[in-house]
Amino acid sequence: MDGNVKDRTQRVLIFSGGDLGEWALEETDTLHGSDILVGADRGAWFLVSHGFRPDVAMGDFDSVGASELADIRANSGQFIPCDPIDKDWTDTELAMNWALEQNPDEIVLLGALGSRFDHSLSNVHLLRKALAAGVPCKIVDEHNEIRLVSHRCEINRRPHFPQISLLPLSETVTGITLHGFRYPLINATITIGQSVGISNILETETGVIEVSQGLLLVIQSRD
Repeated sequence: MDGNVKDRTQRVLIFSGGDLGEWALEETDTLHGSDILVGADRGAWFLVSHGFRPDVAMGDFDSVGASELADIRANSGQFIPCDPIDKDWTDTELAMNWALEQNPDEIVLLGALGSRFDHSLSNVHLLRKALAAGVPCKIVDEHNEIRLVSHRCEINRRPHFPQISLLPLSETVTGITLHGFRYPLINATITIGQSVGISNILETETGVIEVSQGLLLVIQSRD
């Protein structure tokens, strides 16, 4: 093998302060040496409390107590606090900005969805920032895996995420063509506010989604 070709991709796994549970630890089962663990605010405490040492812990830490903060500081490779008032970004966006600076092969966001819809929607919008930087990125929680597509992507069938929904993030997405899906689309247009792309099923092991113009959310989910 060419020595310039990496055997494994480098991922940045960002654990944020939304809904986290045992399911989130499954992503750590595939950790390898080049992966970077980032804890954003309470996401850092989740990692530390489950025996992991974040490479970086950052945020205003307004969601943890004094003793938890001390544990985070003592058990993180790098500790980057910020003022809870004098800042322009959420803790998750701060972590995303840092992750993009590392030029990784992939970014995985966990704990980016939760009871605060404003934070959840804001974090979905962060997929656009990663897409603009040319870095593959996905949001994962117990019931969903979310990506943003602007041209072409292959998607693998996931038995535990059987439904696949397509929703525009831009006002209009044109030239949508699906290969390998139960309900095919050929050069279709979906405008924001339409639900025609909800709950499709992948019939083959690998499907292809093609987009001519626009930003399309691809959501693999389960009930």
